[in-house]
Amino acid sequence: MRPFELTLGEAADAVANGELSPVELTRSVLERIEAVEERLGSYVAVTGEAARRSAALAEREIAAGRYRGPLHGIPFGLKDLIDVAGLPTSASSRVREGHVAQADSAVTRSLFDAGAVLLGKTHTHEFAYGLTTPQTHNAWDQGRVAGGSSGGSAVAVAAGAATFALGTDTGGSIRVPAALNGVVGLKPTYGLIPRDGVTSLSWSLDHVGPLTRTVRDAALVLSALAGQDAENPAGLGAARPDHPLPRERDLKGLRIGVPANYYFDRIGPEVDTAVRRAIAQMSDLGADLVEVEIPMARYIQATQWGLMVPEATAYHERALRSVPERYGPDVRVLLEAGELLSAGDYLRAQRARTLMRREWGRLFEQVDVIAAPTVPMTAAEAGQDTVEWPDGTTESVSDAYVRLCAPANITGVPALTLPVGRDHAGLPIGMQLMGPPMGEALVLRAGHAYESVRSDPGEVAVVTA
Repeated sequence: MRPFELTLGEAADAVANGELSPVELTRSVLERIEAVEERLGSYVAVTGEAARRSAALAEREIAAGRYRGPLHGIPFGLKDLIDVAGLPTSASSRVREGHVAQADSAVTRSLFDAGAVLLGKTHTHEFAYGLTTPQTHNAWDQGRVAGGSSGGSAVAVAAGAATFALGTDTGGSIRVPAALNGVVGLKPTYGLIPRDGVTSLSWSLDHVGPLTRTVRDAALVLSALAGQDAENPAGLGAARPDHPLPRERDLKGLRIGVPANYYFDRIGPEVDTAVRRAIAQMSDLGADLVEVEIPMARYIQATQWGLMVPEATAYHERALRSVPERYGPDVRVLLEAGELLSAGDYLRAQRARTLMRREWGRLFEQVDVIAAPTVPMTAAEAGQDTVEWPDGTTESVSDAYVRLCAPANITGVPALTLPVGRDHAGLPIGMQLMGPPMGEALVLRAGHAYESVRSDPGEVAVVTA
């Protein structure tokens, strides 16, 4: 197996045991980037020389007995909303031309402190305001969308062009591209990972989290990132998930909620079959399946958009008035639409969120984890605008992709997506596991147990010419 094909956990073990050097690993991943980047378009910029220097430093530190932990010497990609001192944070937008970050974001500092090696900045849908990342191509089929807005990060990880990456998630922007590219994505509890130095889309919905090839990998990255930063007003103190991956791989005693409404409405038949099969496998591992009713389902979409749109417009107010022509047409129209929403509309959305959080809290008194599809369909063809469902309804591709992810953003609960199969075209299908606030250990336990019975966890995408 070539080094770029190793999962984070495998690479960390090999580095710790002296079987692989950070220099060898970083060289292999950079060579992989060179081989596939022209077809995938996952990176805004690759910082190859700096990565080689960081890898060499990590190698010297480890040789001198100063091993920092499982991320030491491991190469990663960073979504280009996240600041790195001295590098541009372009947000994949012409609005940010000439911008250079003056300081590292909190998550960048945490990864550098852990000894991780930055490969470069990955593409996002412009300012994270979209679900396709149009400049990036799906790792499994370059004629299909990567998903967004963390599309560059997901594709890089899926293709072996990063051992892990960070993304952001406001309405599914980690989980959607992770599901469409067959990797693991974790949106943690709101506020668990600090967001200072991260360009905002919607401050009350934004999350930062890892994209990896296995659940174990996600837990390793989470351990380096979780906790409070002094400048993070949404911080949850020094809270960290304790022992997120227990040694046992059964699910005895775990109550898994299976939604009777909302999550299995208007989804593709192959997605339905794959996710229900995965849930049945978790039952075979000892979990108790409990049918649950998703509360306030009819208000989810209105609440998501009622929060996100005005907050995004408020953030971009000055640039929208001074340089509107620099925004892409799809993003500009959404920002302009936000100016039409009233304060009353925004306050009603906040009230709905409060009620929804309360009802989801009651839901998690009945179950430990909720299992459901991550997205209702696999990767759409590039340029496809809408999807038609058997009941005669038509939905935009973006609305379809955000629909099943939005509840976890509104309520702030942790949500993990992991691969559970492929459709007839070989495109990945994702299952979403959601837990109560600060329930990362529960969703990671459930995901790790399911993953342990699969034959292909951590598989690298075959990128064809």
